[in-house]
Amino acid sequence: MAGHTHLDIFFDFLCPFVYRAATWLDRVWEGSDNELSIRWRYYSLEQANSQEGPGWKLWEQPDDYPSRGLWAFRAAEAARCQGKDAFNRFHSTLLRARHQQGKDLSDRNVLAEVASGVGLDMPRFQEDLKRRELLSSLAEDHRTAVEEFGVFGTPTVVFPGGRAVFIKLTEVPPAGDALALFHELMQISTVRTYVLEIKRPQRPKKG
Repeated sequence: MAGHTHLDIFFDFLCPFVYRAATWLDRVWEGSDNELSIRWRYYSLEQANSQEGPGWKLWEQPDDYPSRGLWAFRAAEAARCQGKDAFNRFHSTLLRARHQQGKDLSDRNVLAEVASGVGLDMPRFQEDLKRRELLSSLAEDHRTAVEEFGVFGTPTVVFPGGRAVFIKLTEVPPAGDALALFHELMQISTVRTYVLEIKRPQRPKKG
């Protein structure tokens, strides 16, 4: 990969396609001479799919609101308070906890276990987790996703030049194909901008 490539990726911890994309991009990073940087940005599928009306905001709900994913965003931002590397470790490990181990991300004990497991300063993490103002990052990222990029699902990858694409992987690409897929997707997204959508039709099941 020539030069440096920066991506913004809008994600929700609950989404299995995010987990596959994150694993794929880890393989891209490993094969790209560390010239790929990613800023993971929040997009709440609960907010996007809410039936509560346009004025309802997930991040404005009380701490005891029964959300499947709100505390995961809040915990990720508490991890980010300890630096980019701390966030990245927490982010990747929490995705594995959810999608490999089936952990419940609404359980704050699970979030604390992940934070401890990746070496965060736990007293600081627990104190930061109490700060509702951390949710302002979720609110800002979600609004940016919708208003600037028209995001409707996760993961949505924003390539250089502001070209955004929503991608769904049925499986993680093999290591030997990860970088080639990345180049092909970036080429379509940033150069062949007249390609609006590619979607595979699903063959009907027989019998």
